[in-house]
Amino acid sequence: MHHGDMSVSIDISGLPQERIHVVPSPLAELGMALHALSEPGHHPGLQGWTTAVSARLDPCLADRMCEADFLWRSTFSDVFAPFAGIPGQRTLPGATLAEELDLLDKLTDEQFVDAALEFTCQSTYSEPDRKLLSDPAVQQRALDLAAARGPHQVRFTRRLLDDPPVVRAWVRSLLQDCDDAFFADTWTRVSHQLAADARHKTELLRRKGLGEALKAISGAVSLAEDGRLITVDKITSGRTTTGSGGLVLVPTSLGWPHLMVLHRKGWQAAITYPVGSPGLTAPPTVEQLTRRMAALAHPVRMRLCRHLARGAYTTSELADAHGMTAPEISRHLSVLKKAGLITTRRRGRYVQHQLDISVVSRLGSDFIEGVLR
Repeated sequence: MHHGDMSVSIDISGLPQERIHVVPSPLAELGMALHALSEPGHHPGLQGWTTAVSARLDPCLADRMCEADFLWRSTFSDVFAPFAGIPGQRTLPGATLAEELDLLDKLTDEQFVDAALEFTCQSTYSEPDRKLLSDPAVQQRALDLAAARGPHQVRFTRRLLDDPPVVRAWVRSLLQDCDDAFFADTWTRVSHQLAADARHKTELLRRKGLGEALKAISGAVSLAEDGRLITVDKITSGRTTTGSGGLVLVPTSLGWPHLMVLHRKGWQAAITYPVGSPGLTAPPTVEQLTRRMAALAHPVRMRLCRHLARGAYTTSELADAHGMTAPEISRHLSVLKKAGLITTRRRGRYVQHQLDISVVSRLGSDFIEGVLR
């Protein structure tokens, strides 16, 4: 399946099934929790939880969370997936947060800084050989980019470049304090659901193969016919390869609608996917979404929709009502139909068209899911 160039792909040529693992990650889930707390608007389904946690937060801890929030606010820093950075690319997430924080300590300073500053320096993914800790030009660029995000980000970036070990210890103790304050409770609640989902997907993988397991993860993830390429439909592009490493699929309970692909060069490939989402319908591809928005953006089609929302009409009825010819109307109807926005039914010798209200009403949440995926 080809969706224009908007996708992230993982080349899995030669990857044996025993190197594919479905494993929950307490640290990834903590990253999701922190993200939901800093962007509650992205996660209407978690509003009860975010409100309750925020109300109970110690102001001092809340301040410390703000200081580092760019690690999780707009993009998910790979510091929440340290297992992927361990040499050999075969390490799995730890069973407990403590084990995962130990994996985080195993990353080199270079890896840690690179992953932490990804948001300021998108080029990290494309130029993995930059020397962040020794090249002044690269450091200056990171600081300039941080400046655009505000003063506390500049402070953090400067501290991180000057003294990685101190900042790493600071981040670690912040994550431990978050665990004590609210996350340990949450993890106890969600870990059962995640373990059950991981068992179910592992079983699918064993019985029906990777293609079926990926389909069950999300309608946005597909496996090529020849079984060598996984494609994730996103409004972004990228690619990676599993090489001699493995592939890890990480279920998250707090993550909807984010579907994330870790494709950092030299790191193990991983897909973090949300368990249980509000809609049971397959999410539209980015291409379908674009087609729908474009179909509705035309003034004539907008007026037609106004008509078609109220009832079912034939082409000639619409032509009369809008002072247009039947062929002109047909042209507009076929655009709406191609976008999947109208339904057509035969009534005797008449063909009637009607707006599919359910698809149109989903557009808002489909769009949100598409841009946040």
